[in-house]
Amino acid sequence: MKHVEFSDFLHFLICAIFCFCFASKLNAQISKDSSLRYRKAILNPSQPQDLPSAVHYFTKKKERDIESKDTLNAIYDLRLLSIAEFKIGNNFSSENHIVEALNLIESMQTKDTLINSRVGLYNQLGRIYRASNNATEAIRTFDNALQIANKLSDSVIILNNKANIYKDLLDYKNALDIYSFLFEKRFDFTNDYQTTLVTDNLGLVQSKLHIPEGFDNLKNALTLRQKNNDLIGQHASNTHLSEYYLDRKDTTKALFYAEKALSLSDKINSSSFKLESISLLMNMDKNPLIHEYKKLTDSIANAKQIAENKNAFLKYNVAEEQKKTQASILLQEIESRKRLAYPALAFIIFLILVGSYFIYRNRYRKAKIEEIYKTETRIAKKVHDEVANDMYKVMTSLENNSGIDTTILDEMEKIYTKTRDISRENSAIDLRKDFGKQLNDLLLGYKNSKVNIITRNLSKMPWDGISEMKKTAIYRVLQELMTNMRKHSHATFVTLVFEKEGKKIHINYRDNGVGCDLFKKNGLQHTESRITSINGTINFESKQGDGFKASIII
Repeated sequence: MKHVEFSDFLHFLICAIFCFCFASKLNAQISKDSSLRYRKAILNPSQPQDLPSAVHYFTKKKERDIESKDTLNAIYDLRLLSIAEFKIGNNFSSENHIVEALNLIESMQTKDTLINSRVGLYNQLGRIYRASNNATEAIRTFDNALQIANKLSDSVIILNNKANIYKDLLDYKNALDIYSFLFEKRFDFTNDYQTTLVTDNLGLVQSKLHIPEGFDNLKNALTLRQKNNDLIGQHASNTHLSEYYLDRKDTTKALFYAEKALSLSDKINSSSFKLESISLLMNMDKNPLIHEYKKLTDSIANAKQIAENKNAFLKYNVAEEQKKTQASILLQEIESRKRLAYPALAFIIFLILVGSYFIYRNRYRKAKIEEIYKTETRIAKKVHDEVANDMYKVMTSLENNSGIDTTILDEMEKIYTKTRDISRENSAIDLRKDFGKQLNDLLLGYKNSKVNIITRNLSKMPWDGISEMKKTAIYRVLQELMTNMRKHSHATFVTLVFEKEGKKIHINYRDNGVGCDLFKKNGLQHTESRITSINGTINFESKQGDGFKASIII
C-alpha cells in the first residue's frame, strides 16, 4: 500500500514538473509571438488602435526587461517605442525613448559591439530633429550615425535622410549631389525599398531644378511601390507627385495625388502622415482664411516644437555633459596626481642615483680591496717561490765552500728569513676552513718562551655571519699588530679580547711592551687603511715605556 502511494506521488510530481516546464515554454512562446505582433503593428499599422496598443505593450515590456537587467531587450523596446511615438506625432516622447536607449548602451561594457543599435537610434533621432524643424542637430546626428555605420543598407538610409534636410532647406544642389550618388549605387542595394526611396527623392529634387528626368523617376518609384504594396512609400510618392503638379500650377492633378496621399494615411493609420496630407490639401485651397489658419497653426506648432526641442536636446545632452564633467574631474585629479607625483618621482630618482652611487662605490672598493689582497698573495708567492728558494740554493752552495766568510752567510740567512716571513705574512687565507681556528693558530704562532699570548671569547664569535672581505681584513690587521709586537715592542704579555655588540665585533688588543710614538706611526698606517676600507674603525693608544693598545670595531 505504501509502495502504491509513493508511486502515485512520484507520478504526480513528474506530471507537475512537466506541466510547469510546458507552461514556461508556452509563456515564453506567447511572449515572443506578442512581441512580433506588436512590432508589426508599429512598423506597418493597419488599425486605429495598432500604435497605441503597441506603445502600451512595449512600455510594460521595457519595464520588465530593465527590472530583470535584460539591457539589450530594453534597448530594442525603446527603439520601437520611439518609432511608434514618432508615427503618432509625439516627437518629444519619441526623442525621450531614444535618449534612454542611448544611455543604456553607454552603461554597458560591450557598448562598442552594439554598432547596429547605435546607428538605428542615431538615425531615428535625426528623423525626429528633422520633423521638429531642427536642421542643424538633424545633420549632426546623421553624421554621427554615418561615422559608425558598417553596412551599405544603413549608410543608404542615413545619407538619404541627410539629403532630405537639404531638400527641406531648399538647398537642392547639395540634396541632388547626395541623391545622385546613391542612385548610381542602386544596383548594389539589397532590396527595392532602398531603390524606390532614392529614386523618388531624386525625382522630386530634379523636378524642383527643372531636370527632365525628374518626372520619370517619380512615376517609376510609385509604380514599383504599388507593385510591392509599400503603403508608406506610396504615400511619399503621391505627396511628391502632388508637389510636382502644384509647382507647375496644375491644381487638378495636384489635388488628385494629394487626396490619394490622404487616403493612404488613413490606411497607414499615422497621425503625422495624415497631418502632412491635410497640410498639402490646405495649400491648394484658395480660401485666404484657410491659409491664415494654416499659417497660425504652423506657427504655434513650430513654437511648441522649438520649446520641446530645447528641453529634449538638453535631456539628450545631459548624459554627455555629465560624462564631460566626470571626465574633467578625472583629468583634474590625474593632473593633480601628476603634480604630486613629479616631486616624488624626482625624489625616488635621486634616491636611486644616490643608492646606485654607494652601491657602485662599495662594489668598486670591494673589488679594489680584493685586488690588493690578490696582489699581496701573488707577491708573497713570488717571493717564496723565486726569491727565498733562490736565496736558499745560494746559501747551500756557499756553505759547501770553505773559503767563504761566515759573516756573509749569516747576513744571507737573515735575508732568507725576512723573505720567508714576508711570504708567510701575505700568503693566501683559506676562508672555507674554520676561521676562528685559523685566527687562533695565527695568534698562538707568536707565542714562545718569552711572550705569552692570551685570547678571550675568540671561539664565541659568529664568524660565519661575517663577510670574507672583513675576515681577511681582521686576519691581516691582527697579523700586522702581532708582527710589530714581536719586532719592536719587546713585550712579554699580550691579551686579545673579542666581544659581540649588536651587529658589530669589537677586538681589543693590549701588550706590555715599550710602546711607540703615535705621531710616527708609519708602520700602523697600513693597518688603519685596511680597517677603514671595510667601514670599520681602529684607535691606537700608547706611550713610551707604557705598552700599546688598539681598539678595533668592525
